[in-house]
Amino acid sequence: MTWSEMQPLLTQGTVDTLYMVLWSALVTVAGGLPLGVLLVLTDKGGLLQNTVVNKVIGVIVNIGRSLPFIILLIALIPFTTWVVGTFIGPTAMIVPLAVGAIPFFARLVETAIREVDHGLVEAVQSMGGSIPTIVRKVLLPQALPSLVSGVTTTLIVLIGYSAMAGAVGGEGLGSKAVTYGFQRFDNQFMLITVALLIVIVTVIQLIGDLTVRLLARRGRTAS
Repeated sequence: MTWSEMQPLLTQGTVDTLYMVLWSALVTVAGGLPLGVLLVLTDKGGLLQNTVVNKVIGVIVNIGRSLPFIILLIALIPFTTWVVGTFIGPTAMIVPLAVGAIPFFARLVETAIREVDHGLVEAVQSMGGSIPTIVRKVLLPQALPSLVSGVTTTLIVLIGYSAMAGAVGGEGLGSKAVTYGFQRFDNQFMLITVALLIVIVTVIQLIGDLTVRLLARRGRTAS
């Protein structure tokens, strides 16, 4: 295959991959952030200590994390079809991508919030701060560098998931690699696809690392 033939395929694959990853990342953050916060708040000694709720959320998150993505992708076909109207294409892949990543991100959020100095929480409590105020003014701002790092890690995981999704009706670079690289034995196309995925991952990691450093520096300056 010549470069002129490869270029539109690679361009469309890259656009589809970024579309799937970015939209599923938004859904993942919207779903995983509150779950991670609840895991901390409802834990023993937490501001909303509730053993039953904590165990239920923990079990759901653990089950979600333990399922291989390819199995989850197939198992969610009826749900994806119900939500989107189809289980094929980049828009349909957003559903399983987000469902697979939410438990992963929730644990990262939990870890980030547990690192916040409990003394700050007690200080706000002593001044009459409510739980929503503590979450908005203390927990999330103080954990922001770690949360950004967690988002970066999740984006990279989603890129890997999106490549797998390409083998089961999804689009993106994974689909192009399977169709035009593997099935047609075009090693050059396969190598270029892999190189593009590496570039995307590297750029995301660099942006994430830079953002974390800037936030950490701003936090030290403010303190």
